[in-house]
Amino acid sequence: MIFLDPVLTFAVFALGLAFGSFLNVCIYRMPRDLSVVYPGSACPHCKKPIKFYDNIPVFSWLILRGRCRNCKASISPRYLLIELLTDAIFLVCYAHFGLTIPTLKYCVFGFLILGLIFTDAETFLLPDKLTLPGLGLGLVFSLFVPVNDLASQLLPGVVNLPASSSLSAHLFSFCDSALGAIVGASFIYGAGAIYLRARGVEGMGFGDVKLMAMVGAFLGIKLTIFTIFTASIAGSLFGLWTLFAVWMKRTRRRMERNHEPAREARRHAWASAAIALRNYQMPFGVFLGSMAMVALFYGNQFLRWYWRML
Repeated sequence: MIFLDPVLTFAVFALGLAFGSFLNVCIYRMPRDLSVVYPGSACPHCKKPIKFYDNIPVFSWLILRGRCRNCKASISPRYLLIELLTDAIFLVCYAHFGLTIPTLKYCVFGFLILGLIFTDAETFLLPDKLTLPGLGLGLVFSLFVPVNDLASQLLPGVVNLPASSSLSAHLFSFCDSALGAIVGASFIYGAGAIYLRARGVEGMGFGDVKLMAMVGAFLGIKLTIFTIFTASIAGSLFGLWTLFAVWMKRTRRRMERNHEPAREARRHAWASAAIALRNYQMPFGVFLGSMAMVALFYGNQFLRWYWRML
């Protein structure tokens, strides 16, 4: 157990909130091709600059009760959530690794993944300004922090790197990182190409391809495959739930407005819901990013359990 210095813990806490606040800026501005540096923060409704005392992460949102001081317009709880989640990731990494390079690696990964998840959820975009630098950083970090290092410390014995020399361990880690990036990007690209040929519409964009290349560089090939597999399941379940919810809603509407018999209303509503789902653009990056975070903390544990079941 690493001793947590109270001063350093507070410093990491403050740093996490600061980066969470900056991530909110990135999520809003990057999809709109705006600078994340200039101008300073402003209310998205009245466009008036936000004073420094109203721009304190978490606390300002709570004090102002989620409203702009000038125009009283509502400010999304997403700002508060992002700051808290980023701070939680920073604190968890510091609590486990202390002031080390692995802490830096996984804080960077969490920062990027959170930004991509929420950007995709709001705009259906995965900015290159996050994915491409993330891909490069993942490859560089693999030379200093063994891929799957988090899992190897949480679950000793699950991940074993070559011990013959320091150079071979670093080389193995880099190769695992590079293969993870290639496999992740190739699988998503191939799945998107097959869907396009089969359905005639784009199923996944290049943003998802670059996202999985970044995830692969950070997590390695094994957890990259885990991420794709679990994200596909989560996305399918979400799609089925959406289809069922739309079907039920439209069935009730047809029965109330058109006074159709229940059986007839369900049949027409099902056809309508199926058409709506085909035209629905699902932010698959949300599921890929979410499952990448699950893979980071629990992927090896799940795989270990799975192989024991076979």
